[in-house]
Amino acid sequence: MINKIMQQSAEAFVSYRKTSAESRAVFLETIAANIESLGEELIGKASEETNLPAPRLTGERGRTTMQLRMFAQMLREGSWVEASIDTANPDKVPAKPDLRKMLIPMGPVVVFGASNFPFAYSTAGGDTASALAAGCTVVVKGHPAHLQTSTLVAGAIEAAIVACNMPAHTFQHVTDSSFEAGKALVQHDETAAVGFTGSYTGGRALWDYAAARKNPIPVFSEMGSINPVVLLPDTLDVNTESVAKQYAGSITLGMGQFCTNPGLLIAIQGEGLNRFLDVLSKEIDAVVPAKMLHKGIHKAYFEKMEAALNQKGVKLVARSSATPGDMEAQPSVATVEAGVFLEDPLLHEEVFGPYSLLVICKDEAELKAVWRSLTGQLTTTLMGTDKDFATHHSLLDIAPSIAGRIVFNGVPTGVDVSASMVHGGPYPASTDSRFTAVGVNAVKRWVRPVCYQSCPDALLPDELKAANPLGIWRLVDNVWKKD
Repeated sequence: MINKIMQQSAEAFVSYRKTSAESRAVFLETIAANIESLGEELIGKASEETNLPAPRLTGERGRTTMQLRMFAQMLREGSWVEASIDTANPDKVPAKPDLRKMLIPMGPVVVFGASNFPFAYSTAGGDTASALAAGCTVVVKGHPAHLQTSTLVAGAIEAAIVACNMPAHTFQHVTDSSFEAGKALVQHDETAAVGFTGSYTGGRALWDYAAARKNPIPVFSEMGSINPVVLLPDTLDVNTESVAKQYAGSITLGMGQFCTNPGLLIAIQGEGLNRFLDVLSKEIDAVVPAKMLHKGIHKAYFEKMEAALNQKGVKLVARSSATPGDMEAQPSVATVEAGVFLEDPLLHEEVFGPYSLLVICKDEAELKAVWRSLTGQLTTTLMGTDKDFATHHSLLDIAPSIAGRIVFNGVPTGVDVSASMVHGGPYPASTDSRFTAVGVNAVKRWVRPVCYQSCPDALLPDELKAANPLGIWRLVDNVWKKD
């Protein structure tokens, strides 16, 4: 079955890659409209399968359709292909040929749906939308935790294929939830690239499958992180209550089931930190537990949290006072001294859920040591006043080496979909820190550059023809032009 699906995807790619930017834009907009037309049926089914509340899912559906329309707008504007032209110079010795370069689609893309975002990172989410925009065909392996939701969305895409006269099998939906099916999809000869959002274990496995192929392919896995937050002394002194409440909300948002959940807080000991911890503890104590996405995540949360709490020197300082019910999380915060943290690798691992560990440092040198000891992250955050940033300016040099997004005086939860967003980071946050999984630049994961040398104008893609029939921005002899 997988062999047939991938062969069909490859056959469809031959035609789909040649479709115009405008026709693909209309296709994406039609998908968005079709998803919206599913109405409350879609929201109800997703809520039933994921335990997520209807308002959260309604907002996520809006983000999903917005992403599709964002890529449609990108296609119409056109500069995303990065067209560049270096005209011939016969007087140069040796003679300089005419060179024209642009980005072209790589081929069939396999997308693995995410458990925690049934819309925005799943069947018609950012990976699928950006790959279809690039001109790639897509095969989605629906996540078993919300397979009925995934099937409904897949139907909306398939209806858009028919309505927009796109090649059959431009998009295909796989419901086989076995590990064998996932491995077969990654290792099939026709698969050109893979997109994944989920655990480190799953993302690394897919990466290894791809590397073991006769012809290795890129796997763009976003595998989560602990998103370290540095709490600087002056802001803990003057903004104690507001910062504590802000972070209690971020730690427990969606029962902590975000890849940008602040799982690690780092601060220097002092009275301000003591007051912060007191307020944070009271806020966490008052949080009402809610159901997690599925039994697997629920089980893993409690197992990993208890493993962390059982480590030497770790102290539980806050926990929701309400007794959790079936599949409900129990928001918790613990503390540990920096010296212990630096010697215990287990404490560096992600606990996916409403849990955060506060590392207490003796001074700035120890804080830097803790921060530098961490592996790659999706985000890192600095909470400080102007006085803090002036006093601890050297910290700003550390942040870019750690994460793909640096947050100042905010929370990492909440990822804006825009051209400037980076949702990725050094390994193991993602498998390729040069790319983002969110925003228009996510399309660059599914394309590669091709250069046409001394090609007759009539044979060139429209993006590179002398007359610039599409009217897009191009770099012509090192000058950006539209003419």
